[in-house]
Amino acid sequence: MPFTKVESLDVHYETQGRGDLVVMLHHGFGSSKIWKALIPDLVGHGYRVLVYDRRGYGRSEAGADFSDFFSSERYRPESVRELAGLVENLGLEPFHLVAQCEGGVVGVDFAAACPDQVRSLAFSSTLCFSGERMDVWNQAAFAQRFDQLDEAFRDKMISWHGRDRAGEFYDQAMRRGGGGAYGLGVFDLRPDLAKVGCRTLVLYPDRSGLFGVEQGVAHYRNLGQGELSVLPRCGHHTYEQPEIYCREILAFWDRCRSVR
Repeated sequence: MPFTKVESLDVHYETQGRGDLVVMLHHGFGSSKIWKALIPDLVGHGYRVLVYDRRGYGRSEAGADFSDFFSSERYRPESVRELAGLVENLGLEPFHLVAQCEGGVVGVDFAAACPDQVRSLAFSSTLCFSGERMDVWNQAAFAQRFDQLDEAFRDKMISWHGRDRAGEFYDQAMRRGGGGAYGLGVFDLRPDLAKVGCRTLVLYPDRSGLFGVEQGVAHYRNLGQGELSVLPRCGHHTYEQPEIYCREILAFWDRCRSVR
């Protein structure tokens, strides 16, 4: 089980396959395990896939001040530095970046900060902007405690974070709406999207229980080199439909390759 030390904390990562590198960023409730159904298809199409657990998620070390970090404006810039540290430690070549929900915020920030490292960006189910403070929105969207969740979702949390930590992690993520990336105030990613210089694919489900398709359109309209694909009959967790997810991403990479 490989780990690397980034800013004194152990970061868990895994790689599979050979070929052009793909780095994948999980959402704010999950871990690198959310990608397990997509990895075989991407590897089978000739890509090398790297997944990792961001600080405090999955098997990566949280650190003594994780709760403060998770709830502060440090979350986004330090998440970028964490990925940059992973790049440096492992000597990673420029890669395609794929991200889900809150991971998409980290992906946008990293693509803007490290343009020479990102060949393309694809993200799905990421909030673009909020019409109200996120702490108010969170209270309505995530009202259930861990012990009130349906058994299937509790089992996912246990699989992602371990039985001893799943409940505590969920309760913290619930108060933050799934991750520190969205903050507690009014959220607006649109100014940051304009800083992304690489080709970018926005994947958006047509029936998310959290964010409407209009959010995907807003992403697209604020990207310099954006594409938008609306996934039919698809809920918020688009990675749970790996065939359509991989089909769209692979076709996007083919288009990127054709114009190089």
